[in-house]
Amino acid sequence: MKRVGAAAAVAACVLVAASGAAAQELVLGIFGGTFADNTRACAVAPFEKATGAKVRFVLGSSVQNLAKLRATKGSPEIDVAYMDLAIATQGKGEGLLSTLDTAAMANYGAIYDNAKDKDGRFVGMMYGASAIAYNPKLVKTPPTSWHDLWKPEFKGKLAIGDISGTTGIHFVIAASMINGGSQENTDPGFEAIKKLKPSVVMMYSQADQVVPLFEREEIAIAVWYPDRVGAAAAKGLSVATAFPKEGAIGILPTVSVPEGAKNKALAQKYIDQVLSAETQKCFAEKQYGGPVNKTVTLDDKLAAQLPYGAAVDRMHFPDPETTAKLLPSWSERWGREIAR
Repeated sequence: MKRVGAAAAVAACVLVAASGAAAQELVLGIFGGTFADNTRACAVAPFEKATGAKVRFVLGSSVQNLAKLRATKGSPEIDVAYMDLAIATQGKGEGLLSTLDTAAMANYGAIYDNAKDKDGRFVGMMYGASAIAYNPKLVKTPPTSWHDLWKPEFKGKLAIGDISGTTGIHFVIAASMINGGSQENTDPGFEAIKKLKPSVVMMYSQADQVVPLFEREEIAIAVWYPDRVGAAAAKGLSVATAFPKEGAIGILPTVSVPEGAKNKALAQKYIDQVLSAETQKCFAEKQYGGPVNKTVTLDDKLAAQLPYGAAVDRMHFPDPETTAKLLPSWSERWGREIAR
């Protein structure tokens, strides 16, 4: 009987230990591909080492992650949600995101103000942008302004994004801003892009379509993403990023803790790891994501390829609610005036 009692006691201890270990699993709703791979290398590995927790990925886009939070409102499977700014803003408006205890995050104070939600429901984890990409072999003087895209030497040598994608939307806003308009008043932008049409080789709908155009030197310049430029340049393509003096249009992937998350304290520790200078620098080097931590120092070559330093200070972040409201009319006008 004593042996049976001892065995039962050991079994109970094992069950308690297993239960404790299970409670230390953190579930991330995260983007796939190299983003997930580099997150595991830069953020998850040091986090697991420091906490003893295990991290599990549930892959999905921003829209898919928001849909999961809606479907499981109040009792989410996901402990940390990765979503782009516009989608995170929707989730916040629907009451799906909890308030972060930013005072408990050692790295929060080092984050740029434009990466912080004023209500503390999410925080940006890297900067992306719509900026100018160019071939240094063909463009001897690097562009410095959005206005440079209208120069006659780029006629038949330019690619821009279609309105169905982020760079197309952002280019409408940028063209409007530099011609006296704004996000709300895009008439000047549409008029300017109409004049640019003879220069355009392709209005791409997928970012990867730009790579072969640069490879075959069918284009010399494009409105494109710095992280795509960095990845292509690392593979040997002659391409570089220029951040316009008027400011690139910013893209901000965010991290948040869903309302009702089972492991909120652990989730906040993970977010603090994501915001750390160590992880931010690693992600800049591997993913070409601009660091949101102001203390990160990059070498000159890498810094030139990313939203970093002064380029961050100049970036414009469109109001996501305004974009959502106006996009249907922009898309209709683009189809009528630009795409034809």
